[in-house]
Amino acid sequence: MTGPVTPPSVVDGGSLSRASVLMVLGKAFQMGSGFLFWIVAARLTSVAGMGTVAATVSAVMLVTQIGLLGVGATMIVSIGRGEPPGRVLDTGFTVVTATSLLAAGGYVAVTVLGRGDVAATQSSTPFVAMFLGAAVCGTVTICLDQAGIALGRPSGTVVRYVLSGVVMLGGLAAVAVASRGDLGAGVVFGVWTLSSVVICVTGAVQLRRWVGYRYRGRVRIDSLRRHLAVGVPNHLLTLTERLPALLVPLLVAYLVSPEATAYWYPAWMLAWVAYTVPIQVGLVQFSEGVRRPAELGKTLRSGFASGLVLGGVAAAVLAVFAHPLLALIGADYADASATALRVLALGIVPFAVWQSYNARCRAVGLVREGIMAGLVLAGLICLATVWAAPRGSTALAVAWVSSSSLGAIWAARRLTRRELVR
Repeated sequence: MTGPVTPPSVVDGGSLSRASVLMVLGKAFQMGSGFLFWIVAARLTSVAGMGTVAATVSAVMLVTQIGLLGVGATMIVSIGRGEPPGRVLDTGFTVVTATSLLAAGGYVAVTVLGRGDVAATQSSTPFVAMFLGAAVCGTVTICLDQAGIALGRPSGTVVRYVLSGVVMLGGLAAVAVASRGDLGAGVVFGVWTLSSVVICVTGAVQLRRWVGYRYRGRVRIDSLRRHLAVGVPNHLLTLTERLPALLVPLLVAYLVSPEATAYWYPAWMLAWVAYTVPIQVGLVQFSEGVRRPAELGKTLRSGFASGLVLGGVAAAVLAVFAHPLLALIGADYADASATALRVLALGIVPFAVWQSYNARCRAVGLVREGIMAGLVLAGLICLATVWAAPRGSTALAVAWVSSSSLGAIWAARRLTRRELVR
């Protein structure tokens, strides 16, 4: 049993702005340690091995996005309305465990049918076991972030990601010393998986301390029905935004080469730092649009401007320092992908437009339209990038930004037609 929950504004002793800063700080630790991980790993394994690990990590992230089913958002709403945290958390964690395992199993079944070095590595028994564990832990990790928000404990995010980063980098250093040689893709991925396990264990301890929570594998049918009705459509819309980023490394690794993925992934990983700004602004636009529907046009305009300015600053920094940043991973990576990173920096504009479009779809109840449009754009980006990938990372980036720009032009016209951004 869990006791009553103090209102979030009181529990963490701070304001909404403080909570936002803590969440951003947690994500900064996650991204920073992840980038350091790739820097170290690139020096300990081959380019092909890096490509295999990057493809596998993308697969895990894809599975986690599929497995979420909007559970995190449901946790925030349900706990915020005063429902017992134990029941809400039990239902959420049980659902995402089952769905992420199902999605991961589907991916494993597909890889068994594949050919080539990537498929051979990912189909090995130890790799499959690690993949299933990483998929479940990755999905639970996202839910832990949302549960922390619902319980007014955003500071827990910082603790989890700091510990995860220490384990990830320390573990990589330990196995490097023990092996005294090049590390295989399985070892590198194993260390990455271990860091996800640490996040989940830390989260379990935190929930126990905060509200006396212990996991019980149960599902509340009434909560599940409400979740499926509200959470799934919005989650599908979010998934369409993430599909290109998650599918392209996999498709390139299988259809072109793992080396092509290895050179592409660091550039995209850095570009995603800037792209997360419009994503966060888009969530605010959605929230404000629901609360103040009469001011939706103003909300979208100001949100787009904020996302473009803040994201643009980050993108400009990445463009200027593209070569030295990638050189931290390796000179070959910098030579192959610095221009690609600069091209991706330009993609912040169409990405910001698309985030505003999706926020408008959520706010006015046109989620189905957004899902269909997102699927079309995702398919266009995937086809264009895979076609361009054999020509190098720069061509791949140009294909990505060009495809995104076409989608943004359509979205901008759609927004204007709805008289929301005039």
